[in-house]
Amino acid sequence: MKFSTKIRYGIRAMTTIASENSGNGVLQKEIAENQLISIKYLDQIISALKAAELIVNVRGKKSGYILTKDPSEIKMLDIYSAFEGGIYVIDCLNESVQCDFQDKCTSLVFWENLNKLIHNYFSTVTLQDVISGKIPEEITFL
Repeated sequence: MKFSTKIRYGIRAMTTIASENSGNGVLQKEIAENQLISIKYLDQIISALKAAELIVNVRGKKSGYILTKDPSEIKMLDIYSAFEGGIYVIDCLNESVQCDFQDKCTSLVFWENLNKLIHNYFSTVTLQDVISGKIPEEITFL
């Protein structure tokens, strides 16, 4: 399974914004420079994070970005969901996909459990955990 660049860069942008404590927010240019992301690509990422109501401008357009809530309240799943509809390690786990083999699939339970592990990990780890480097070692997955 591979996570998209938007998800990875979205997490990087959020860590940069979360690390700012001055109250002035972080300018998009600073995020781009700090995380080595092109401004043009970062526009798309910022747009998605704003649409998901994870970040806002401090004082309107052309001002810095801040989080809409404390990093301890933002789950990594919230950031993931700003870019993707859901976590599906295989397409047939997505309810909108019709799988003709599902009734005969002997490995379906394996994929469902793996999907739950990943989903629960994203649901458990917060942005605060990531920026502090203190990701819980023991997470109940199933």
